[in-house]
Parts: sequence; structure tokens; C-alpha cells
Amino acid sequence: MAIRIVLAEDNFLLREGVRRVLESSDQVEVVATCGDLGEALGAIDDHGPDVVLTDIRMPPNRKDEGIQIARHCRAAHSTTGVVLLSQYVEPTYVRVLLDQGTEGRGYLLKEHLADLDDLLVAITSVARGGSAIDPKVVQSLVQARTMDDDARMRRLSPRERQVLELIAEGRTNAAVAQQLVLSQHAVEKHINSIFSKLNLTGDQELHPRVRATLMYLAEGRS
Repeated sequence: MAIRIVLAEDNFLLREGVRRVLESSDQVEVVATCGDLGEALGAIDDHGPDVVLTDIRMPPNRKDEGIQIARHCRAAHSTTGVVLLSQYVEPTYVRVLLDQGTEGRGYLLKEHLADLDDLLVAITSVARGGSAIDPKVVQSLVQARTMDDDARMRRLSPRERQVLELIAEGRTNAAVAQQLVLSQHAVEKHINSIFSKLNLTGDQELHPRVRATLMYLAEGRS
């Protein structure tokens, strides 16, 4: 069954371009396109989509409309995933988006919208209750924490930083192991070491772990 999507983007050309890219795949169905917050909220309530793909800033105020949509879905449509689209890496929005959990949440840079395969992977992950954070967003957050001369980040080995980035992207242990050509046991050891060195709390389940690492990177709190 196709993943049902509401697409919210105020730039007409970008909205139509993304719609056409999505509709070239039989994995998704765009049930509504919207140009502002009011239209988006109405379409979500009317269609109950599997995923909302939305710009962060739209009319009427061009501030945090995407965040408002994510909050509305969390409160009124708990099974609807939300993927925020942004031109830039904005740690504040990452933090607010994930404040109530990483389940069914994504953050992508618009520069990657033309890559259908990457876009579909993110949408599918979010539709299934997972998370999808753009690798460039994660890399930027890691670099910012490192440049801030974070003593805990300096304790991580190069391999542990690789594992940290993949965790923050929402990868499972198996996916991390495959990417880095490691055993799952080795990945688990690295994760335990990372959490210890960064003084993070969380179990080995995917979503609490992803949230803990991303919140640490975005705001420096465990």
C-alpha cells in the first residue's frame, strides 16, 4: 500500500517539483498539496496522512509553521509522521522537533529533495515510526559541538564519532555494523562507550537512543 503524503510548501515551483518527483514512484501517494499553515492543518485533519512533508517556514508568519504542524500531529494524529524541510541546519528546530520524541520525525535539507531514493528512504522510515535526520545536519551538529571545545566530545575516538553520527541519523545497530564493516557486538561496545563518555542516559532501543544523541548534539544536554 502506498504511503499517503500531505505536502506543504509555499514556493509553488518547489512544491510542484517535489510533487512530481514523489508521484513518479508507486511507493507514495500525494493526497494534498498546501501553501500555508491553515491549508496544511486542514488537509491533515481531512486526510489523516501517513506522513506530512513540510517546510519549516510558511505563511502566515514564516517562522515555525512546520514545528506547529509537527505539534498538531503529535497531539491529534499520533500515527502521522512529519518530515521538516529546511534550507539550513538549525539546531533550535532540531531540538524542538524532537523534544517529544524521535518517533515518526525527520529533518531534511532541501538540497536533497531531487534525490528520489534518499527522499523515499526518509519518508518510509518516518512512516514506520522511525526517524530520518539528514547526514549533513548530523555532521554540522557534531562539528559545532567539537568547535565549542566540548570536553566530552574530545574523549570520543574517531571510530566512536563515526558510530555517533550514524546513531543520530537513526540507523539501527545492524545498519551501523554494515556501514562500518563491524560486527554488531563491536557496535554495541562502541555505543556503550559513547554513552558513558558523553554521560548520556537511554536504553538500547532505537528511538530513545537517537533522541538522546541528537538532543545532546543540538543543545549539549544529556
